[in-house]
Amino acid sequence: MTQKSYRLQEIAEALGASLRGDPDIRITGLATLQAAVPGQISFLANPSYAKYLKDTRASAVIVSSAAADDVPTNVLLLDNPYLGYAHLSHWFDPAPKASPGIHPTAVVDESASIPESASIGPHVVIEAGVCIGERVAIGAGGFVGARASIGDDSILRPRVTLAHDVVVGKRCHILSGAVVGSDGFGFANEKGVWHRIAQLGAVVLGDDVEVGANTTIDRGALDDTTIGNGVKLDNLIQIAHNVQIGDHSAMAAKVGIAGSTRIGNHCVFGGASGVAGHLEIADQVHLTGMTLVTGDIRESGVYSSGTSADTNRQWRKNAVRFRQLDALARRIKELEKKLEG
Repeated sequence: MTQKSYRLQEIAEALGASLRGDPDIRITGLATLQAAVPGQISFLANPSYAKYLKDTRASAVIVSSAAADDVPTNVLLLDNPYLGYAHLSHWFDPAPKASPGIHPTAVVDESASIPESASIGPHVVIEAGVCIGERVAIGAGGFVGARASIGDDSILRPRVTLAHDVVVGKRCHILSGAVVGSDGFGFANEKGVWHRIAQLGAVVLGDDVEVGANTTIDRGALDDTTIGNGVKLDNLIQIAHNVQIGDHSAMAAKVGIAGSTRIGNHCVFGGASGVAGHLEIADQVHLTGMTLVTGDIRESGVYSSGTSADTNRQWRKNAVRFRQLDALARRIKELEKKLEG
């Protein structure tokens, strides 16, 4: 593979950064401050890594103006160095690009609409009535159910499943093993026996949505499950039927959202946090890791639950005291009444 190489001035102009140093230095890759070698560019986004600046061997570093004087090499000045790194990472991405065309092992219904610019990988199955946009790439072993649609420039990695009637917007990225449009968990109980409810809705993904590996998004029972524009879902997330997630929200791995919950715009949920069903979550709510939400959240802000790790000995003591809280609260109320008297 031919090594990519760019002038530092070219990178600075593309990122909108101010350059201090040699504009003709050639950059051939990205690396951390600790691991970088000459020819590579690094960045400083987290102040805790500033200690590595003085010894870095990188040919250039992307930093904010506050740290620029501590860099012993060429500098690209940006207010948001991490965003600069994010944009630049795509310049050096080694992932292979899919070539247009339909692999001979793919099974494609004759009624499906597939443009010449799309790439359909080996052993992909595309059912009747599917509509695929320009430059869409579907990796090996993928499945696209009847009447589903995929917007322009979206990428489905190998073994992605889109069930029937699912709508995927433009520029979406769905990672391997994800299932979009699986049946929601709906059953009616009669005298201890469960009877399955047909799931009549679909799933609608907006534009620029990312769905992580082995994440599942259930179709709606009646109305659709909807994922807003720019939403980012990590691996191993469960989104239940009829959930609505607002634009530009992000969720870390192992988050679980129960059915019919509505989540606002620009929310951030930490790993393994969970939200019960039929709730309303306001815009700009941040849940720290392993937070459990059992009631509506009406105001933006940071919310937490659970306790951090401790020694087992101390945790057992605290667990005993936790069980004593109700009795302690009652005693305090009794004492307050006596004092008032």
